[in-house]
Amino acid sequence: MNRPRPTEQLLILIITGCFVLQPISTDLYLASLPHLVSEFGVSMVIVQQTLSFFTIGFGVTQLISGPLSDRFGRKPMVLAGLATYFIASLICARAGDIYTLISGRFLQAIGCCTAIVVCRAIIRDCYSPSEGAQRIARASNYMGLAVFTGPIVGALLQDTAGWRAAFYLHTLLSLAVLVFAWRMLQESNRPTNPQAITPLALARSYLELCGTRAFWRYALPGCLSYGTIFVFISGAAFGFIKILGVSTIHYGYCFSLGCAGYLAGTYLCRKLLPKLGMEKVMTMGSRSMLLSGFGFLVCTLSGIEHWTLLVLFQFGSMFSHGLIFPTTQAGSVAPFPQKAGTAAGLFGAVSVLGTLLATTLIGINLKATLSPMAILAFVMSLALFLSVRLNRTEN
Repeated sequence: MNRPRPTEQLLILIITGCFVLQPISTDLYLASLPHLVSEFGVSMVIVQQTLSFFTIGFGVTQLISGPLSDRFGRKPMVLAGLATYFIASLICARAGDIYTLISGRFLQAIGCCTAIVVCRAIIRDCYSPSEGAQRIARASNYMGLAVFTGPIVGALLQDTAGWRAAFYLHTLLSLAVLVFAWRMLQESNRPTNPQAITPLALARSYLELCGTRAFWRYALPGCLSYGTIFVFISGAAFGFIKILGVSTIHYGYCFSLGCAGYLAGTYLCRKLLPKLGMEKVMTMGSRSMLLSGFGFLVCTLSGIEHWTLLVLFQFGSMFSHGLIFPTTQAGSVAPFPQKAGTAAGLFGAVSVLGTLLATTLIGINLKATLSPMAILAFVMSLALFLSVRLNRTEN
């Protein structure tokens, strides 16, 4: 069935705008995490729940928003997600206690997740698997600019205006994307599937996906890759500021340098996909991730802890993720053109399991040394490498 294909540049801009919401939701306020401890008089474990509940909300929502877009269309769900994110950002900005902030973060995740999942389904509607992977890599490459600048902007906002400023910026950015999508986005899911959200059909779809090797071939590496970089995302602020003694402003620059790896990785992914294909690019990324994780582990266990090394190994992990994630997003959805929303939602939910594990373990174990970060990064990168290698061996 021929689906309407939106104007290329407009579609990439809308997808990039939705994708950007995820990193800025975290990166703009990471520098504020240590300050929230004193602001609200709570422990670091409680403050980490602003990350954990965002992750939980992101994971659970994907199981719902994808099928809803199969039933009601892509554009209504994108707009609903962006509107939810806008309202949630205002709640966060006005929060008077940590639990209101945690609740607002959960709502932010619902809105952000809905927009991103549906954008993945739109790509599947409009492009072949290889074309889709290239478009995701292109949007991710543009998103890498936000990943790179976000921590710097967040640190400056924290230093000059406090933690609320980051959430007011979330509010303004989401409003801009909402208005642009409302005016420009075309519907790509026609006709819709009236049975997509009936309980029996939904259960059958998820069971079918869970039992399909073609789905797990990409979903499992995507989960492990995402979890590995979240070791750095959730632990870097505490590691740089509290353990290594880096100032809040300098932390922003350090974290951004590490995030530049994602920009480089997605750019290389775009260049390599037409030449090597999805499988080889994903394999290359898994090897790079393992090398970075192993190096981080060796340095920390040897007692070498310095901000330059943390930047270096964060860069390596982010670079590897930039090679892996566009291929896993496109590859996990490609075999299911009639269930693109459902497949995209399940892929996202599976990916979030890795981030939830990383966030929780870092919040509990990160005390006075970087060793917990290094051990967890290595274990997850090893599992990623083995999952990719096993799939290649069996195929």
